[in-house]
Amino acid sequence: MLTINPAKRITADQALKHPWVCQRSTVASMMHRQETVECLRKFNARRKLKGAILTTMLVSRNFSAAKSLLNKKSDGGVKEPQTTVVHNATDGIKGSTESCNTTTEDEELKAAPLRTGNGSSVPEGRSSRDRTAPSAGMQPQPSLCSSAMRKQEIIKITEQLIEAINNGDFDAYTKICDPGLTSFEPEALGNLVEGMDFHKFYFENLLSKNSKPIHTTILNPHVHVIGEDAACIAYIRLTQYIDGQGRPRTSQSEETRVWHRRDGKWLNVHYHCSGAPAAPLQ
Repeated sequence: MLTINPAKRITADQALKHPWVCQRSTVASMMHRQETVECLRKFNARRKLKGAILTTMLVSRNFSAAKSLLNKKSDGGVKEPQTTVVHNATDGIKGSTESCNTTTEDEELKAAPLRTGNGSSVPEGRSSRDRTAPSAGMQPQPSLCSSAMRKQEIIKITEQLIEAINNGDFDAYTKICDPGLTSFEPEALGNLVEGMDFHKFYFENLLSKNSKPIHTTILNPHVHVIGEDAACIAYIRLTQYIDGQGRPRTSQSEETRVWHRRDGKWLNVHYHCSGAPAAPLQ
């Protein structure tokens, strides 16, 4: 009866004979329950996908952190600084760090991830779907999976870039950044800087000479995928360091990085920072 086209509207007599009207005590509640079940199924499928992605990220970070720590011990060098990522709770992920444990309510998420040859890991999503055989509405779309994995890549490469900064490793920094990197940061005093020479000064005279521990926490990373070969990440960066008097300090900055993939490799092409300087080690 609410159809815009008058020719397609039903009459009042036809409406009174409709089950929703003549059997409203039984049909309406049954349909409402069915819609509620379908809604819960879709929500559960999204929650499973996020849980699987989170599990993969945690296992990958734990593996890479342990590997780098072993390499440092074998070289007899100074302990490598850490980088922690804490996700926004509003995105459906309560929080994750390199050393936390994640528990999920679904038994499917307890399956061990598959370890690939390059040290990364992926969840056993295909075998889990074969065993449980869920309905078509519960299966995640391939595009959502690829987008989530690409966001994970951006977060991981951002961690590696910050680790290179904390370690004062300019060679590793240049391999992750584009030679024509543009940056807008407090050190540039409100100017847009292009190239690596501006950052090289801080690496050679400050970061590479620092022997005190540094810990960086990335809060609420938000990744926006722009096509197949571009992405943007925004996050809050907390840097814990030891000042000249030996007292622990913490600085905060809001950062945005634009990434572009060339020849299968992600490169940082633009960097924007507001707040405290990114290298507060004076």
